[in-house]
Amino acid sequence: MSVKPKSSVELMGWLWRGYLRRHLPILAVAMFFMLLEGSMVGAVSYMMQPMFDDVFVTGDTEALRWVAFTFLLIFCVRGGSGVAQKVLLTRISQFTAAHLRMDLLARLIRQDPGFHQVHPPGFLIQRVQVDVNAVNDVWRAIVTGAGRDAISLVILIGVAINVDWRWTAVMLIGVPLSLFPIMMAQRYVRKKAATARDLGATLATRLDEVFHGIVPIKLNNLEHYQTKRFGGHTDTYVQTEIRAVFGTASITGMIDVMAGVGFMGVLLYGGSEIISGEKTVGQFMSFFTAIGLAFDPMRRLASMSGTWAVAAAALERLKELMETPILLTSPDNPVAAPKGLPGIALKNVTLKYGEATVLSGLNLVAEAGKTTALVGASGAGKSTIFNLLTRLVDPVDGQVCIGGVAVKDMALPDLRNLYSVVSQEALLFDETLRENILLGRENVTDKRLKEVLDAAHVSDFLTKLPDGLDTLVGPRGSALSGGQRQRVVIARALLRDTPVLLLDEATSALDAQSEQVVQSALDKLSGGRTTIVIAHRLSTIRNADKIVVMDRGQVVDQGSHADLLERGGIYADLYRLQFQDGKSLVDPAGVAAQVRLPIEEHTHRPRSWFGRLRKRLLG
Repeated sequence: MSVKPKSSVELMGWLWRGYLRRHLPILAVAMFFMLLEGSMVGAVSYMMQPMFDDVFVTGDTEALRWVAFTFLLIFCVRGGSGVAQKVLLTRISQFTAAHLRMDLLARLIRQDPGFHQVHPPGFLIQRVQVDVNAVNDVWRAIVTGAGRDAISLVILIGVAINVDWRWTAVMLIGVPLSLFPIMMAQRYVRKKAATARDLGATLATRLDEVFHGIVPIKLNNLEHYQTKRFGGHTDTYVQTEIRAVFGTASITGMIDVMAGVGFMGVLLYGGSEIISGEKTVGQFMSFFTAIGLAFDPMRRLASMSGTWAVAAAALERLKELMETPILLTSPDNPVAAPKGLPGIALKNVTLKYGEATVLSGLNLVAEAGKTTALVGASGAGKSTIFNLLTRLVDPVDGQVCIGGVAVKDMALPDLRNLYSVVSQEALLFDETLRENILLGRENVTDKRLKEVLDAAHVSDFLTKLPDGLDTLVGPRGSALSGGQRQRVVIARALLRDTPVLLLDEATSALDAQSEQVVQSALDKLSGGRTTIVIAHRLSTIRNADKIVVMDRGQVVDQGSHADLLERGGIYADLYRLQFQDGKSLVDPAGVAAQVRLPIEEHTHRPRSWFGRLRKRLLG
């Protein structure tokens, strides 16, 4: 993602308006305690003069008591105020990070599939987790540390000026000289931190791909290749992080050099005044303590500027993601969703992905309460129709209607509540089996749940699981077989009880036995619903009310299974490729269909003995 650089004021303003302002009362209390803690450091340096001049030099025992008591009071106030402000600011920072993380996730979930094709999961995980944590840590450090240190620095400089303003001027002579190098170092750190954030996202994406593809990696002996590839990215990331730390450390190093120059100047200039008796030892100790204590918060503040540069790189990306427009949204005045069993119609629909045309003037009707099957070669546009119906994409031209209502005129939640989808990729979460079926529903009775489990054939394997419905299914349902995962998804769809059912290659990845069980569950699921089926296994859609044949984004034929076989064409060719073992085709329903064979197939002797025998019997 290309990020336009933004000023620190703009970034901090965005964070303040969106998240920090709501905690203003608590922040005000925390700032009060922070003021107390920071001022106590100045009080320590101020008390050095009476401790040396009134106690150690003159030997006043009365002064000894009140000076000692004052030091005790100073450190008690500092300790209590330090605890209070740290707890309050940690509370603010944690709630701020939590709200930012939740808002960011909610925003990313609402983005369209095209957005998620450009931004891989590893990139988004890096933003939601690592970048938010970076901003949270820096915010807490800046407010907790920088706020306290700034107050301490101002008070300590005030104490030093009170002793002798000329000594203070000599001490701080190096400050103007170091401003420009510090600004350059901060810019360098911010640039390197931005590069490190992008490299971190690349590493997260690579890990996501490796762990999700662990089986193909093992089967293809890619362990060394993937490790080496990841190592290359890691080396680049490490070098970038080292350079960023070098920039941050350089800032504090400049402060140390400046402090050394200042101390040398004060000793040369002020030492002679003490020797001549113009200044007392107590005054010098008060000044020396104030300046000595001042350089410590000054170093931390300088270091914080480098740390802020790191956070600014993360905050830029978070702001960019939060401001990325959401392309698919509900209309301002949505139309109510249709009631009952709706029919589905696509009217002269054209859709493009970039420059590629996926659907071209497509017209399709799926009658209410009936099953319509979509067949065709890969890339014909079958799955795209599902995306249009559920508004994962919008057409360039034409209209998509359900129950006579255009899908773009309905609120997205109402539209998607009309559908249950069962696809070849059975998406399960790393939760219990029960949670994967209920998906947060709390008003489902035990009786209703049992009906769903029986109808989806989940009950067939439920007793074999160690904890029954409370068994964890593992990441992406890895603890279950493919057939078991599909049955869980079917149970989930049955529980939704929607009027429209979308089946996308629901049995294509299953063995014959699992397919038979899952197909039985699908038959129960599709009963009394408007059903659209995508299938490569034509045996599963022979009984469909209508079969629509697609090719290159258009409907080229439609009809019943028997009609399509009798007419020949693409459907008959597809069916022949799957089921025919000769030139004459008889389907299991008893409908004969003569399918044209390529000329070269007539010149080859059938390879199987059964084919040769049938050829002799049929002539």
